[in-house]
Amino acid sequence: MSGKIAVIVGAGQQPGSSIGNGRATAIRFSEEGATCLLVDSNAEWAEETRRSLRLDDRSTVFEADVTNEDACQRLIEIAVERYGRVDILHNNIGTSTGDRPTSDLAVEDWDRIMTVNLKSMFMTCKYALPVMRAQKVGSIINISSTSSLSSRPTVAYKTSKGAINTLTQHIAAENAGFGVRANGIVPGLIDTPMAIERRVKETGRTHEDIRAERDSLVPIGYMGSAWDVAHAAVYLASEEAKYVTGVLLPVDGGLLLKRG
Repeated sequence: MSGKIAVIVGAGQQPGSSIGNGRATAIRFSEEGATCLLVDSNAEWAEETRRSLRLDDRSTVFEADVTNEDACQRLIEIAVERYGRVDILHNNIGTSTGDRPTSDLAVEDWDRIMTVNLKSMFMTCKYALPVMRAQKVGSIINISSTSSLSSRPTVAYKTSKGAINTLTQHIAAENAGFGVRANGIVPGLIDTPMAIERRVKETGRTHEDIRAERDSLVPIGYMGSAWDVAHAAVYLASEEAKYVTGVLLPVDGGLLLKRG
């Protein structure tokens, strides 16, 4: 990945006792030689990521709310202005807060989850694609979830992630002739601050209890870490995957095997 320019959307993370997918991916991209534009709605969290990088002076932070179209357009413009190109777009943000069974879900919560999870990825892709097409090369990586492919008690998160799968495959087919690849990563139960800290806060249970419960659900016997997701992202972003597009890659410890 030496010399490549990567835009990582959701590069920061909330405080917690583990590392998040966006930060781990930024670190791994940097270790492999990429220069990163670290995009997050919280500039302080993104700055903490920048300080974690092997060559932090090579990458920069851009604060943006990617539920806003102008912000999505501007973050791609910033990458081109600063670095001259965009080789990798890594879409990492998502939320399930407020999700409910269908008859209990508030319309405003449906709209917010769809906007954060799906519309934001559509908009960043919309503005990155012309740049990548002109370059005749580019890699888009969208973070989905095993929830998109398995049973879930609530509706909006699953639906949004299923739509991300479809969006990713459509972009792959639409842009293959222009040298642009698009792939999705489908994480299972991952030990990240967003996954663990929210459940601790909502349930009042300990970190240990939450982790033990989630570990027990995984066929391999334990949750993955953000590094597992980051390693997959490095592969999909690199030249080693130059013949790979339209793939939805599970990183789930066998969780989807439970479908039979």
